[in-house]
Amino acid sequence: MSFSQDVRQALKRTILDKDQAFSCLYGILLYSRVFTSEQICLQSESETIVDLLPQLLHTVFSFPKGTVTVERGRGGLYSLSLQNPAAVAEICERYHIHLDNRQINLCNIVQNSMPAFLAGVFLTCGNLMDPNKSYHLEFVTPTSVLCNDLSLFLQQLLGIRGHVFQRKQSFVLYVKDSEQIEDMLTFMGAQQCTLDLMNIKIKKDMRNKANRVRNCDAANIDKVVSAAMRQTEEILLLAEKRGLDTLPPDLQELAELRLENPELSLKELGELLHPPIGRSGVNHRFQKLSMMAKELREHVGTEK
Repeated sequence: MSFSQDVRQALKRTILDKDQAFSCLYGILLYSRVFTSEQICLQSESETIVDLLPQLLHTVFSFPKGTVTVERGRGGLYSLSLQNPAAVAEICERYHIHLDNRQINLCNIVQNSMPAFLAGVFLTCGNLMDPNKSYHLEFVTPTSVLCNDLSLFLQQLLGIRGHVFQRKQSFVLYVKDSEQIEDMLTFMGAQQCTLDLMNIKIKKDMRNKANRVRNCDAANIDKVVSAAMRQTEEILLLAEKRGLDTLPPDLQELAELRLENPELSLKELGELLHPPIGRSGVNHRFQKLSMMAKELREHVGTEK
């Protein structure tokens, strides 16, 4: 089951009384893909709305549950239609819907049932991507008026500023901020889905931090190996051309430790010296050895 399906199932369980049923049904019908004087049609991949819509129509209007025709097409897409002009007229009258200019009428959202209305809108045209992949909630609305009305509704009610664009014949309002998505889910009543989303965010954040640490460790290891190889080459050159016993005691001790421990970091080498010294002290001594090796190469080059 997809994350969107989980949300729809959770929203279905929040419709507990007639006021909530009235507002939820208003959201579903108002944002249906087709709404004419002859019929109301919507499409969904969710069995939740297939079960819920006839129940709501029966609760609010006492329509028989067979009033809604359900057809299942390719890819499991359901088409739900109410093809009864008298029923459509009754719905328009009860909800004060004008077919030539569908828009949100707050008078229909009674007794603090705005969460139920927004749940109805989500049920009919909302979709939430799998948060393991991306944070993206969108409403695919049938008209620009309804899209802008919904955008204003969310902004005034929850402080959520969505983005609007046109996709073919539809108008899409989307939100990509994870905290705003959480606020919307909580407001609609899908609190468990909010917790699930937050847990996914925590796990993703932990994985990202672990990856950054792993990448950093790998980069540091590469630096240590590269530096150790360069230092070993320079020490072997000094040993071959002049002998390590000609070096000052502190440099000789470090050179021999490096040859014996090519895998150790500067800090670890410093801890083995007598007396131990810090990383910067070890680095300073290696710089001296490097200068000696450089002078030796230059000298050999001039002789040739």
